[in-house]
Amino acid sequence: MDEISQLLGTVGRVRSDTLSSDATQSTGSRVALRHRLSQLMTCVDDLDPTNRLHEKMVKTLDNAVLACAKKPKKDGFRLHIVTWNVATAEPPEDVTSLLHLDSATSADVFIIGLQEVYSGPVRFISDMVFHDPWSQKFMSTLAPLNYVKVSSIRMQGLLLLFFSKLEHIPFIRDVQATYTRTGFLGYWGNKGGVSVRLSFYGHMLCFLNCHLAAHMNYATERVDEFENIVDTQTFDCMKAPRIRDHRLVFWLGDLNFRIQDHGMHFVRSCINNQTYNLLWNSDQLIMLKNKEELLQEFEEGPLNFQPTYKFDLKSDHYDSRLYRTWFDFNSKKRKPAWTDRILWRVRPKALPSDEQDENSVGPSQVSITQQDEDEEYPLKLRQDLYTSNMEYSISDHKPVLGIFTLTLRKVYDTPLVRLQAVGDWSADIDAVVLYRPLQPFPSSNWDWIGLYKVGFSSFSDYVTYTWVKDDEVAVNEEQMQVFVSKEDIPVRGGACVLCYYCSSLHCIIGISETFQEWTSQQLYPEVRLCNAQ
Repeated sequence: MDEISQLLGTVGRVRSDTLSSDATQSTGSRVALRHRLSQLMTCVDDLDPTNRLHEKMVKTLDNAVLACAKKPKKDGFRLHIVTWNVATAEPPEDVTSLLHLDSATSADVFIIGLQEVYSGPVRFISDMVFHDPWSQKFMSTLAPLNYVKVSSIRMQGLLLLFFSKLEHIPFIRDVQATYTRTGFLGYWGNKGGVSVRLSFYGHMLCFLNCHLAAHMNYATERVDEFENIVDTQTFDCMKAPRIRDHRLVFWLGDLNFRIQDHGMHFVRSCINNQTYNLLWNSDQLIMLKNKEELLQEFEEGPLNFQPTYKFDLKSDHYDSRLYRTWFDFNSKKRKPAWTDRILWRVRPKALPSDEQDENSVGPSQVSITQQDEDEEYPLKLRQDLYTSNMEYSISDHKPVLGIFTLTLRKVYDTPLVRLQAVGDWSADIDAVVLYRPLQPFPSSNWDWIGLYKVGFSSFSDYVTYTWVKDDEVAVNEEQMQVFVSKEDIPVRGGACVLCYYCSSLHCIIGISETFQEWTSQQLYPEVRLCNAQ
């Protein structure tokens, strides 16, 4: 191979140097491979068949063809998505059914979008300091099952939560969250959108939870609000600075689209007979998709479940009360509607360079990169379930569930950092953490290593932590040691893990194997014996 490499550098007419250094060094770049292939063909044309390198060249090419024929494995992940307008209610005692925790197949990630979470002034301030009751309910339910809250964002009554299995945590990077207000001229947060975006095994994903304008006659205003949210939300990420730049986008929430044209009697008759398809053509969201370009980019499964709004509280009966309004007028009963929805958008594939606009000077670097990514790291989504859960009656809305299988080829499958707890860990002795960077990453003075009990609920749920740069005691080219004072290790005992948190990427990039933190009695049994005597 060395001789062939030398040949590539010496034989041939003219060698091009037009590629950037990043492209030539990247073995995964199709642009670089095509460039090298062109060089190789030039060498083959000039190579003497009697040359001893000819046979080596043939064998090398045969091996390369065989290697290309062995396609890398594609991995499947189960996504469980919930949207629910909770109408300021407190969380129920049990959310097992909502999360399908009794299912034979467990989810890899949970995405939970809530609307109208109670946000009275006193409660809202306390929720800023402590976890709100809904977040706490999901965290306490999922943490014992080894799910960790990766990110959350709250804007008044809007709440979006992202949970992941512990095993995926080191491969979820560049986590960011933002929000957009649309209520009362864009200044009030009772309506709008909150989003969480992240890199999942190298694929850019975005989750957007919206609560849009209410009432039958505001369909076009809802579309305008959605377009405003999509166009204005930005992220500090060169690869995907806007929502539509992501490989996969989920749009969920109380979108408030109604069923028009049909009267109350016909709608309820279709619901009772489960002939939901007779209502689809009058659903405002489906109708608007025929003429709104942005909506056409999003897909949705069939609405084969009964409308999720509006119900009497503590019942499965649709709105049966008369509402007293201003000036003592009686308001009509609310007509049932599919206000609560889950849609998705897979980024359209980039056109090949020869199919792009003839008037353009040449294919942009962004287009080349996207085309490369689409071909080398394919991503597919399949919806396995789209339904409502009629069990919960604390709100006038029923929750809607979407379960998806995300199939992708991992861009990376190695954590950025490998961690190890050295020796025994106890509040009685100083401890040392050994960590080794496996790949380059943007480290900073704000990086820290946390000690977590197994079954921790979120990144902030650490037992103790230490600043990486401040407490490094030994450094070499391959690995570093970080000192942890015994005064910083609480006397708790139990199974623990160490996690390296990268401040620049807003995520945990390495998790140690499980180890035991010992109490004094466990570490020094003779002490316990003396005390007993």
